[in-house]
Amino acid sequence: MPPTRSSLRLRLAIAVLAAIAVLAGCRAAPDTSGTTLAGVLLDMQLREISGLAASTRHEGVLWLHDDGGNPARLFAVTTSGRRLASFNVDGVVKTDWEDMESFRLDGRSYLLVADIGDNGGLRRSLQLHVFEEPAEIANGRLRPAWSIAFRWPDGPRDAEAVAVDPVRGEVLLVSKKRQPPELFVLPLRPPTVQLLTARPQGTLYGMPGLEDGGIPEGRTPLARQVTAASLSPDRRTLAVMTYRHLLLYHRREGQDWANAVAGTPRVQPLPWLPQAEALGWSADGSALYATGEFIPAPLYRITP
Repeated sequence: MPPTRSSLRLRLAIAVLAAIAVLAGCRAAPDTSGTTLAGVLLDMQLREISGLAASTRHEGVLWLHDDGGNPARLFAVTTSGRRLASFNVDGVVKTDWEDMESFRLDGRSYLLVADIGDNGGLRRSLQLHVFEEPAEIANGRLRPAWSIAFRWPDGPRDAEAVAVDPVRGEVLLVSKKRQPPELFVLPLRPPTVQLLTARPQGTLYGMPGLEDGGIPEGRTPLARQVTAASLSPDRRTLAVMTYRHLLLYHRREGQDWANAVAGTPRVQPLPWLPQAEALGWSADGSALYATGEFIPAPLYRITP
């Protein structure tokens, strides 16, 4: 009897897990204690994941989106990476989706998707789209509850990281290629639909490989580029991911984010994860989930 599709997937998953273990062992052994392999993304529809957020409405569900060049859609998956449903998105033009965040506002659960990628530094305006989480996890369609159009204050730049502070009513944006990375803020619920200008808030201190947090050591490698961000549910910790590291910025009571990211972060190496591009806090804030833009891809649960 020929092998079934499910048995082939199981064999592939076992092979991927073995490869991950071998490749992780070949690297210089970083301290990744507190990291577990939650699952493996095997579904070919999930081959270019660049954004991740935990549902605040459905227990045990993660939301994912893929990169530019693919249809406008969101995926609901289990915390082990099995796809539960796909949602096609109406009413938006997808240019380069790069990150997403989940949050609660006025008793409702939302997802914010950031169409902010700009590898060529050519885009004059960018968009953020906010969706209310659907009541049921089943294949369907979504339309934004509202969208935010904005520009940078001093010309185009590439960015791949977004976070939401619903209490302060702020969207946080972190640039990718400039060193040190820059922090910008936008209103979460702007009073008008006009084109906004992101407000600069300073730079992130403590980026690995920068002397004194601000002066690049030689040419800027990919390892220092910021690819994702996420704010913990208690609003105390901003997690920022580069291709190689996880940085955790703690905010003190009464402190704004401009001052919080000017402080020294806790830095820890990422586990083996080529093309690390997707990061999000778990719904209870006890851990972070992380994966990358390739297939098969490990899905990690990281306890800071």
